Amino acid sequence: MTQAYQELSQATPPSDTVLTIGVFDGVHRGHQHLIQQVRREALARGRLAGVVTFRNHPLAVLRPEAPLLLLTTFEERLRLLEAQEIDLVVPLTFDLELSRLRARQFCALLQEKLRMRGLVVGPTFAMGFQREGTPEVLQTLGQEMGFTVRVVDVLLEGEERVSSTALRRVLGEGNVTTASRYLGHPFALEGIVARGEGRGRDLGFPTANLEVAPDLAVPGDGIYATWAYLEGDGRWKAATSIGVRPTFGEGRRTIEAFLIGFQGDLYGRRLRLEFTHRLRDELHFDSVEALVRQMHEDVRHAERLLDGAEAAD
Repeated sequence: MTQAYQELSQATPPSDTVLTIGVFDGVHRGHQHLIQQVRREALARGRLAGVVTFRNHPLAVLRPEAPLLLLTTFEERLRLLEAQEIDLVVPLTFDLELSRLRARQFCALLQEKLRMRGLVVGPTFAMGFQREGTPEVLQTLGQEMGFTVRVVDVLLEGEERVSSTALRRVLGEGNVTTASRYLGHPFALEGIVARGEGRGRDLGFPTANLEVAPDLAVPGDGIYATWAYLEGDGRWKAATSIGVRPTFGEGRRTIEAFLIGFQGDLYGRRLRLEFTHRLRDELHFDSVEALVRQMHEDVRHAERLLDGAEAAD
């Protein structure tokens, strides 16, 4: 518990707090809904609103044999959380010592270090050793220890719960439109442009080969309309391909973006891709000429969709 104790000790809120706790991967609309209730509860009681977020996903510690793809990097998650107009964001490393804390011990630690007087959770939330701290258990603990517990209903999109699990599923299906709706903002990938095989340039479509962290969730294989934000060069319309390029014999999976109208060197530069529409599946073509004809159509299709999105804005 030493690391968690030290991290919590670095946060010194000047007054009592209302907290929520979790990973908040993606900071999607379900998370935003929960955080909004934290803000309301804190305002009503004259307290500070705070979020305790785990730096790493607990499953990476508890089930390392089943790695979980994340929707955002830790740095992006912090940025999104801080944009939620809350008073306090406290990152906490989840490790084996922390996983062995009983729910009562963890609550006591939050009371001692973060002056917790209120806790806001979802109906499926659980904390502490073997997930013993269900909302019902926490409400009992709160009555004994002097903090309130508010349980907030989940946010539904139609009949589906807006959750990180649902987001990973729709992304895997390539449904970036639904993913962006769940997030409340466009799904994005960010990384450094690396050198590829140069095949796009040979075909007349020089692409940016985007390298992203290996633990990030990536949309399913296919062709997408995207906005490309190039560090130092503003925003560009782009057609982005994700997949193994089956026309040339399947290789490693890549993310390649053609920035429409861009001239210049992309290598080594930071690039952010915001996904707006899925254009089609990744296909095998019988000839390079057929592929190039389709690539021209993909670029025209992406440009039309992005022009429409820009006009709607």
